Amino acid sequence: MKQFGTALAVLFVMLIGMATAWTAPRAATNGDNRLDAIQDNRSIPPSPESAARLAGLRSKIEHIVFIVKENRSFDNIFGTFPGADGATSGFISTGEEIPLGHAADRTTRDLGHEWEDAHLAIDSGRMDRFDLVQGGNVNGDFLSMTQFLDSDIPNYWSYAENFVLADHTFASIAAPSFPNHLYTIAAQSGGIISNPNSLRWGCDATPATTAQVMDANGTVSRTFPCLEIPTLADHLEAAGISWRYYAPSEQQVGYIWTAMNAIGHIRNSPLWGSRVLTDDQFMADATSGSLPAVSWLVPDWAVSDHPTRQIPGGPPSISMCVGENWTVQHINAIMASPAWPTTAIVLVWDDFGGFYDHVPPPSVDQYGLGLRVPMLVISPYVKEGLVSHTVYEFSSILQLIENRFTLKALTARDVQANSLLDVFDFSQVAAPPLLLPLRSCPTS
Repeated sequence: MKQFGTALAVLFVMLIGMATAWTAPRAATNGDNRLDAIQDNRSIPPSPESAARLAGLRSKIEHIVFIVKENRSFDNIFGTFPGADGATSGFISTGEEIPLGHAADRTTRDLGHEWEDAHLAIDSGRMDRFDLVQGGNVNGDFLSMTQFLDSDIPNYWSYAENFVLADHTFASIAAPSFPNHLYTIAAQSGGIISNPNSLRWGCDATPATTAQVMDANGTVSRTFPCLEIPTLADHLEAAGISWRYYAPSEQQVGYIWTAMNAIGHIRNSPLWGSRVLTDDQFMADATSGSLPAVSWLVPDWAVSDHPTRQIPGGPPSISMCVGENWTVQHINAIMASPAWPTTAIVLVWDDFGGFYDHVPPPSVDQYGLGLRVPMLVISPYVKEGLVSHTVYEFSSILQLIENRFTLKALTARDVQANSLLDVFDFSQVAAPPLLLPLRSCPTS
């Protein structure tokens, strides 16, 4: 990952400070096809190869779908994938190297994955204290040191074999779901580094609800989790580009991950009713080929891939198989629709969930990067079977959308993130859809 220069670091701090003084963004200038003009802060002209890929992106991709699932590290899901930078053993806090155990379809508990857990596990890059995260090792079970095999997640494996698996994608912040979901829409979290201290997040939270926020000096305080920061959705709206955020509704347990609820000028505007919609609406739009130009898709709790956690209204346990089926059902709907030939799907998991990963995260600023997570890029024009070793983060996906639709950058993060264009080949014959079967899942 490129290191930020002084000017960009200052810019990032200034953007975080805009949380209370935001105004609507200007629409992007139409007709300017130069990569360096898409984002005001990019001054290096594009290479002929990247310019050609950009032209291909703009001519052949009309829909980008960004799917955000929950709480899995790269080694937990794809640590045994051929050709990937994976691990099948890891060091623990005693200095001992142990084999990674076989992950169960349903865990018995959740694992610690807050800011403190992430930094404890990383241990200044030694990556040897995952057993010490909350719940990481109970009675010698070393739950944090487990991973799936291809037979456990055959459909995720099929996507990786047939499309693109990125093995150096990192969460944007070394923190849990709430701040990372904010990065997926804003390339920043407004400085927030924790989940809110209740099960009601965002602008709908009770008045006493707060989340930790860290300022440019590293000072940590608490703030109400309703922000006024610019989002990619604002830039899309200002440019007249269609978008929808499909996510759990207020009546669903997974509503905590509906990140647009944490943006005051979206939650408290007509955009909430017209742009923030349900999973059922996604299926209807995908099946009919009427998805907008940009979609975010967030699952409900039971189908999220999140480790089991007892939460009011939630299921007694969470199945990875059931979560994989949900993902396949939605990707199948896209692939079977008229929109498949012009679509790019990016599937990520939002944070490491407390599970082991052996690759130290690059340091780009005081917030991240976080631990490594899986990312799959699925499109008729990605390089078949590629394992990309390029360092990405969630801002790379926002940058892809900005590049496609000629939008300005949000923060220093989406300016400096490595480009996802390198996984595409727009000169190739478009790949056909890969419709996968749903699986029969174990009930316990």
